[in-house]
Amino acid sequence: MIQNYKYLLLCTVLFLSCNPKKTTPDDVERPNIIYIMADDHTTQAFGIYGSRLASLNPTPTLDKIASDGMIFDNCFVSNSICTPSRAAIITGQNSQANGVLDLEGMLPVEKQYLPQEMKKLGYQTAIVGKWHLHEEPASFDYYYVLPGQGQYFDPEFLVQGDKAWPKNVVKTSGHSSDKITDATLDYLKNKRDPNRPFFLMHHFKAPHDDFENAPRYDDYLKNTFIPEPESLYDNGNNGSVGTRGKNDSLTRILGSSVSHRNLIRNQAMNLYIDSTIYKNYGNAEDYHGKQIEKFKNSPEEKAHTSKVYQEYLKRYLRCVKGVDDNVKRLLDYLEEEGLLENTIIVYTGDQGFMLGEHDYIDKRWMYDESMRMPFFVRYPEKIKAGSHTDAIINNTDFAPTLIEMAGGKTPDYMQGKSFKEILETGKEPEGWQQSTYYRYWMHLAHRHQNPAHFGIRTKEYKLIFFYGKYWVDTDDPNAVWNKESWGNDFTNHTPPAWEFYDLKKDPKEMNNAYKDPAYQETILDLKKQLLQLREDLNETDKNYPHIQEVIDTYWDD
Repeated sequence: MIQNYKYLLLCTVLFLSCNPKKTTPDDVERPNIIYIMADDHTTQAFGIYGSRLASLNPTPTLDKIASDGMIFDNCFVSNSICTPSRAAIITGQNSQANGVLDLEGMLPVEKQYLPQEMKKLGYQTAIVGKWHLHEEPASFDYYYVLPGQGQYFDPEFLVQGDKAWPKNVVKTSGHSSDKITDATLDYLKNKRDPNRPFFLMHHFKAPHDDFENAPRYDDYLKNTFIPEPESLYDNGNNGSVGTRGKNDSLTRILGSSVSHRNLIRNQAMNLYIDSTIYKNYGNAEDYHGKQIEKFKNSPEEKAHTSKVYQEYLKRYLRCVKGVDDNVKRLLDYLEEEGLLENTIIVYTGDQGFMLGEHDYIDKRWMYDESMRMPFFVRYPEKIKAGSHTDAIINNTDFAPTLIEMAGGKTPDYMQGKSFKEILETGKEPEGWQQSTYYRYWMHLAHRHQNPAHFGIRTKEYKLIFFYGKYWVDTDDPNAVWNKESWGNDFTNHTPPAWEFYDLKKDPKEMNNAYKDPAYQETILDLKKQLLQLREDLNETDKNYPHIQEVIDTYWDD
């Protein structure tokens, strides 16, 4: 009897092994997702975006990834500064909704939505590299992140451990781009469960300023002349009284520059070219309201500006080269392990960056070089190689899209929209957004001296309102705010002003056509759209009456 039972049991096991259970949708193998983001890697510094730098071939690996998938030509940041952009990406929300308005904003664990949603879908989650949201990234299963901005050389990393955040520190030796990639490869090889899909955020520090490349790139582009933007020397009719002052009276203190134009912060200070004033940044309070000699773009000044620009770009592009080479290391591993084809690869920057356009450095501006983000996705199973789209997306749309590509649904609390259908069909779904909203809150901060502003961008036009005040009322003696990370004691306001650009006729934004009679109907329509966006996104200034007063006073100006 026992022998018969054993025989029947053996037959049952053999039958089941030969007839596996029918698969259900939950059993279908889900793709791995690697989200790669470099800090301040702007569209001008790629081959694929056809900029003046494309001929230098700065990103061969990244261009190949892009050509194997879909390239987005109209991807925009909602606030061009590191911490708010990263918060928007993790939450799928704009700044007022997620509470991160400036560089001091923190993202607590309960708002770290993207890894939480991915874990609900069965993904193991990890983040390596720059985090910059201050609170512990505890919603990730695994983290290995830089403290704050981190260091280019011999970086330390914060990890899980026995001590409370942020006291578990790992010290390393080498360049940050290499060490971040080392850590990602270690996670993929040794830390993850190979039987479960993974969602990995791989964040480079590079090419954030001050640009410090690995020594092996010191001779890269050494004897190459880097093409210069025309607006480096002649800014035409770009700007307004809000960015230049009346009769250009504020040009010496607003907008950090490549040239000597800006007396408070210019790139020569960053590059030791003017060694006697290196980091000897002035204070806007020292200049505001005083007579300052008008900037003269003399032949001598142009020669100086060109010298600074060439060094500025070479250092920047050497950091970009390090990023591109390290992405190749990551791709090579995925291919060797047979993971490449079932892994969605996303590449972007956390915002754009000014590479001398309009004689500006850094980001923050709503001008396209600062506002536009590089963005492309490779996933051969679903995305056609060599595809492009001009659909408008922004960084609040990233989380919804990644969640839906992983098999989930966009949570109601997210403001962004999934563009999964665009990736898979190459077409905008009916009713897809035709504009995007922008808001920069950090008025005159970090001695970059960018006035606070907001606006709307469509495929054809851009409308910007510079309201020129802090988000806290500095005239209120009871206002409490921390200026430490902002770097200024400047509490003056700048003139409110509108700017309007026809991006089809004027893609480099060299002509503020706000007063042009031919565009008045278009501008009125854009203002209506802008008001509606601010309402829909809960981006109004009802909590900031000192700003709302400026808006009401100058809205029809």
